[in-house]
Amino acid sequence: MKTTIETIYQPDQSTEYKRHLFLVPVSAGFPSPADDYVENRLDLNKHLIKHPAATFFVKVKGDSMIEAGIHSGDILIVDRALEATDKKVVIAVIDGELTVKRIRISEGKILLLPENHDYNPTEITGEMSFEIWGVVTNVIHTL
Repeated sequence: MKTTIETIYQPDQSTEYKRHLFLVPVSAGFPSPADDYVENRLDLNKHLIKHPAATFFVKVKGDSMIEAGIHSGDILIVDRALEATDKKVVIAVIDGELTVKRIRISEGKILLLPENHDYNPTEITGEMSFEIWGVVTNVIHTL
């Protein structure tokens, strides 16, 4: 299944969700008491959203970007204020359909590349209706 956008969300900047930030490495072995190392609080809105007025979230459906770490059900943070330069992962609209792909700009051509070898690149031609909605900055998914 190709990767499409299932849902679009606006960020809620009206609340702050400050969580503890630990500024020491986390051991993957035997746990140690962490309360002694609390340095600050972290607001994920401030950490993950650089341009609040230009940021939105999308929920992904499909598997064409799995080699980029983007899986079906993931939430992507998308920034419209960033330029869609070569090799960035973008949200694009092709002939009315939203998709997430890596953009490749080379020799006057624009390609949208899947990151799953089961899919082929899409070359953008003059006959297509094409628009970039924004650059993906972060992926949120459960383990």
